[in-house]
Amino acid sequence: MLTTALMCFVISVTSGDTLVASCDHHQIVVRLAEIDAPEKRQRFGLDSKLSLSEICLNKNAEVTPKGKDSRDRTVAYVTCEGIDANTEQIKRGMAWVFDKYVTNKGLYDIQNKAKLSQSGLWKLDSPIPPWEWRKNTPAPKL
Repeated sequence: MLTTALMCFVISVTSGDTLVASCDHHQIVVRLAEIDAPEKRQRFGLDSKLSLSEICLNKNAEVTPKGKDSRDRTVAYVTCEGIDANTEQIKRGMAWVFDKYVTNKGLYDIQNKAKLSQSGLWKLDSPIPPWEWRKNTPAPKL
């Protein structure tokens, strides 16, 4: 269930679908709702992170929480200075519609347009969705 939007400032971007925002003098980690970006070690991971940075980093943001994920991140819709970051990442070919969690079926049309124009990761012959990549790639040893 959506709650009231928070007025925030984006202080860092950690991946193509995750950022840190300062809202009312406290920081929250925000996972963009309904999308899944390539992992950092995956092809297009850095491109996706840079794209979200271009959209949101060091900008005012409206963060509309939808809930929390298993890692206690705030899952939210994020608008940075008038740009819907969730949708823009799909439009640029920098993220997939996250099938498991999508409620806005219109995102599939945007993703199909990105595929047809070979935007971003759709330039690759066989892009691997991050949820499949995570399932088949061992975690790095620390």
